[in-house]
Amino acid sequence: MFFSIKIKKKALALLLAGVLALAAAAGRVWAAGAEKDFIKWVDFDVPAGLLRQALEIDTAAHEAGQEADWVDLLAYLAAKYGGDFSLFKQADLDAAAGRLQAGESVSDLAAKLPHFDYYKEAYQAVLGGLVGEYQLEGESGWENCYGLKGYSPIAKTFPYSDYDDFGVSREYGYHRRHLGHDMMAAVGTPVIAVESGVVEALGWNQYGGWRIGIRSFDGLRYHYYAHLRKDRPFAQGLAVGETVMAGDVIGYVGRTGYSAKENVNGIEQSHLHYGLQLIFDESQKEGNGEIWVDVYALCQLLHSRQSAVQRDDATKEWSRVQGYREGAAAPEGGFGAHLT
Repeated sequence: MFFSIKIKKKALALLLAGVLALAAAAGRVWAAGAEKDFIKWVDFDVPAGLLRQALEIDTAAHEAGQEADWVDLLAYLAAKYGGDFSLFKQADLDAAAGRLQAGESVSDLAAKLPHFDYYKEAYQAVLGGLVGEYQLEGESGWENCYGLKGYSPIAKTFPYSDYDDFGVSREYGYHRRHLGHDMMAAVGTPVIAVESGVVEALGWNQYGGWRIGIRSFDGLRYHYYAHLRKDRPFAQGLAVGETVMAGDVIGYVGRTGYSAKENVNGIEQSHLHYGLQLIFDESQKEGNGEIWVDVYALCQLLHSRQSAVQRDDATKEWSRVQGYREGAAAPEGGFGAHLT
C-alpha cells in the first residue's frame, strides 16, 4: 500500500512538472497547414521594480560599451522561474547581468532553459519600443540619447490616480473582463503617445467612446486610448495614417462612451483607458484571438518619464515642449510641432 502511494505521488509530481514545463510553450500555436507559427497568448506580470532594475542595467552597460539587453535579462528570469516572479532572487539578476556584461552571449546564458526563446519573443513584443536610441532637441541642437524612449500616457504636471484593475468585471453591453488600465484624471488632461507609431484608428466606439489606436512601427503593438473628451477629443490635425512620436499630445481625457450614439458622456468618472494589444499575426487584430496585456507595471515605470507640455492660448491646444525624434520615419520635432 505504501509503495503504491509513493508511485502515485511520483507520477503526480512528474505530471505537474510536465504541465509547468509546457506552460510557456502553450502560448504558441501552429496554424494548421501553415508554415509559420505565432504566439497565441502572453501573461506579462513583471513587477515595476524589476523593470526598473533591468532598464538601469541596460543603460549602464550601454554607457560602458557593453551589452546587457533588458529584454534578454527579463526573458531569462521568466524562463528560469516559469513566469512566476514571486520566485525572484536578486542574486539571479545580478549574476545574469554580470555574465552578459562579461561578454557571454544570451544563448550561453539561457542554454539550459528550453522556453527562453518564447519569453524573449513575447517580452520583446511588449517592451520592444520602449528602450533604445533617440534624439532630443536641446539649446545647441539635436542630442543623441539612449535609454527609456516611452512616455507616460498622462502629461507632466497633470495629476492622476490608478491601481491595477486589469481583468476586473465590466457590465456595459455584456459581461466581460477589463482589458486595459484606467488612469483617473480631470477632463481636458492631455493624453500622450506612449510609443512612436502610426495612427490606425480614430473615431467613435460605443464601449470606448472617442478613441485612438496607434500601431508601433514594427507592427507588434497596438496602443489604445479611450473615453476621450466630448466635442474636442483629439489633438488638432491628428488623422488616420499620421505618424506620431512618443511624447506627442494626441488627445484629451474625458468620459465618453457606453453609448451607441456618438459624442455622449456615458462614463460617470473622467479617466483615460489605456490598453496594449500584442499582434503576432494579423488574424489576432480583432476577435477571439486578441492578446491584451496588463500595463500597470509599465505605467509605473513610465511615470518617471512624463512629457512636458505647453498650451497655445489662441487654439487652446496643448503640445509637447521638447522636440523628439527617432528613426527614419520621424517628423521634425514630432507630431504637432507646428503648433508650438
